[in-house]
Amino acid sequence: MPKPEINWSKTDILIVDDTPDNLRILSAVLEKKGGAVRKALNGIVALKSCDKQLPDLILLDIRMPDMDGYEVCRCLKSNPKTAEIPIIFISVSDSTFDKVQAFQEGGADYITKPFQSEEVMARIAYQLMIQQQQQQLAAQNTQLQQLNSELKRSNEDLESFAYVAAHDLTSPIQTIVSTADLAAYHYQHCLESKGQKYMENIIESALRMKQMMDSLLDYSKVGMNNSSFKLTPCETTLKAALANLQEQIAISGATINHSELPTVMADSPQLICLFQNLISNGIKFCQPEILPVINISARVFQENHWEIRVQDNGIGIAPEHFHRLFQMFQRLNTNHRYPGNGIGMALCKKIVERHGGQIWLESEVGVGTSFYFTLPSCEL
Repeated sequence: MPKPEINWSKTDILIVDDTPDNLRILSAVLEKKGGAVRKALNGIVALKSCDKQLPDLILLDIRMPDMDGYEVCRCLKSNPKTAEIPIIFISVSDSTFDKVQAFQEGGADYITKPFQSEEVMARIAYQLMIQQQQQQLAAQNTQLQQLNSELKRSNEDLESFAYVAAHDLTSPIQTIVSTADLAAYHYQHCLESKGQKYMENIIESALRMKQMMDSLLDYSKVGMNNSSFKLTPCETTLKAALANLQEQIAISGATINHSELPTVMADSPQLICLFQNLISNGIKFCQPEILPVINISARVFQENHWEIRVQDNGIGIAPEHFHRLFQMFQRLNTNHRYPGNGIGMALCKKIVERHGGQIWLESEVGVGTSFYFTLPSCEL
């Protein structure tokens, strides 16, 4: 943040001192800078002046009749309207006790009388600079909050569009697949080898598009259902995920092991989707000539969460790619052996975060990958 320039012509400083000579001296020094200067001979007048119009800074004497500077400061700091005004105490006392009390009451600085004009101006300038920086920071925070709100709304609109687009395109794509398949079957005698290849390409491309639409539909659905989470046994959701992956597991020869898994607060269909994506990923990215082995385990994480680990013995991921893995449409491996659309891991991240958890990974190329995610517990 650049160092702000103090515009003295726009400053408004209140001097509180029961000695008229001190008021004149301080006023003369400040008025040379061109700023507005207000004066108060006692604490009651000072509080009324602040209530009428907030000053940018207060120079406050300690030793005053009826209401001393400490009491004035306490009144100002206890009022939300005036609590943020910086206060510089000015006193004839040089004792450590008075200085400590001044800061304990909320003072920003302490000047001992008799004072040097240069010192007073330097300390005032410093406090005004801090105040301006705080105001700039507050303005930037407000702007960031507005931008975050707009970004959130934009993301929600984009997800709604993705849901509608994916939903509406699913049926036409399925029609393309079915029609092309029927045409290839009934009219194969009319097609040469090249024509048959074209039909195969149409069907394969349409199936890939359908898979992407299905994944995009799953992604956009997360968060749309605001129903409360329920007690969900991870054992049950894992069984459902494995049933969905039965064909892939059989073809790959994969072995799935798991230890005792907890019951958590979760959206059951989404937890099934989470397990299914992570296990499918471990099977898909297996090493050549090595049968996939997936190990699933759980342990207590912090006070009220479980940490679940899905470990595979696949090809692994280089550390420099970790940050891209959970982004939409990011495919780290373009080898035709490992097809995909780059949505699966982004979907996992969105599901975990909707559950108030975190997801991360550890991986070593040629050894395998472990995905970790946390879920809220119902029994800790």
